[in-house]
Amino acid sequence: MKFSHLLPATIAVMLSGAPVTAKSLVDIQHDSIVQSHKIITIGDGHRSGTSAYADSVRNLIESFYYDQFRHFQDPEAPYFLFMSKDAKLAMGVGGAVRMRGYFDWDGAIPASGFAPYLIPMQPNPAKMRHFDTTPAGTCLFFRVIGQNKAIGNYQIYIEANFNGYQARDFHLKKAYAIVNDFTIGYANSTFSDPAAVPATVDAQGPNNKLANTAVLVRWMPRVKNNWVFAISAETPSTKISTDDVNTEKVDNWIPDGAAFVQYEWGRTSHVRLSGIVRALSYRDLIAKKNHYKTGWGLQLSSVAHPIDQLTTYITANYGHGYAGLGGDLLIGNYDLIPNPGKAGSLYAPASFGWCLGVQYNIKPNLFLSTSFSQTRFLPKHAVAPDEYRHGIWGNVNVFWNMTARMQVGAEFDYGRRTDMDGQSRWAKRVGAVAQFSF
Repeated sequence: MKFSHLLPATIAVMLSGAPVTAKSLVDIQHDSIVQSHKIITIGDGHRSGTSAYADSVRNLIESFYYDQFRHFQDPEAPYFLFMSKDAKLAMGVGGAVRMRGYFDWDGAIPASGFAPYLIPMQPNPAKMRHFDTTPAGTCLFFRVIGQNKAIGNYQIYIEANFNGYQARDFHLKKAYAIVNDFTIGYANSTFSDPAAVPATVDAQGPNNKLANTAVLVRWMPRVKNNWVFAISAETPSTKISTDDVNTEKVDNWIPDGAAFVQYEWGRTSHVRLSGIVRALSYRDLIAKKNHYKTGWGLQLSSVAHPIDQLTTYITANYGHGYAGLGGDLLIGNYDLIPNPGKAGSLYAPASFGWCLGVQYNIKPNLFLSTSFSQTRFLPKHAVAPDEYRHGIWGNVNVFWNMTARMQVGAEFDYGRRTDMDGQSRWAKRVGAVAQFSF
């Protein structure tokens, strides 16, 4: 890994600044949303006037938001919360109605998500401009949070989105249970850090973003006040390039292993180092033999508030055979690719990506942000000249929370794809979003 690859990460860590005690405008906005709930007490509510009850209610509501894997685009906690009379159990059903519109010109990207990988290198003259809308991201969810003498603290969460066929089919996004430090179910990979991904109108986001969701078992203990650790076994989903003539896929038979160590200060500031190890299998049809390669990845990520109005974001990732976990390279099959010098042989190529983002809050409910990211495909053997070499992505946007549960935003996206032969093309998009949470 070259020094120049580490430079963006080093700059971002410097931008993160030292831990501060003052409350950022992002946290102030967070507090206003936490207070925008209607509590319905089930049963005798004789304790509702006590300070202990009020503290318990607030702690349970904050539990709806305090999530190591929460992203800016995730829905808010439900407006109506059903609370037990002792404030030890809360249940909510909520969701969001989200509508996006976008316009491309000078060669449209054939997708609702703005991904540099998809930039047409030889655009069709009939598809130079494109306007469209999508309800993708509209969602419903159900969450239960409680305390039990026998098992301790627990949560149950189910979320489904309208992101399927033509962005209108209803499909499962998350379904998991948390009991104390253990998570089991369909959840964000331990190798991801959604909180360190900057806010965007476009659903795709930075082209190095790792956003894999898998059925997993995770142990995530907190050590003292500022340190969090996690380790998990996760169901693999591999993207392997085979031709069924020289090579073919082999069924996954070993779970991915992921872990992170995180230092945090405050609710929305942390630095995290994540890693993943993967078993990548294929069959050599010429030698009639199965082979097993090891894929791995590392990610450094951070979100911080150097001053009250400013938020900085960083992600930098590198590895071999981890491309199928997100970003531009997820669109292709880059976990294992053919070795041109040896028929029937595959290897895990390297790739690298980084993203820097800055957000400035004019007010707690109004902010401007900009971010820039890059993904590089780094095979050690020659590939086709029209193969993806690297892509860059950037954006400028503004978001306004009109109320605690109504948000609008506008954005300008730009990106460039460069192929192995040096040919490149730019793409541009303007988009807007309106979201209503309940």
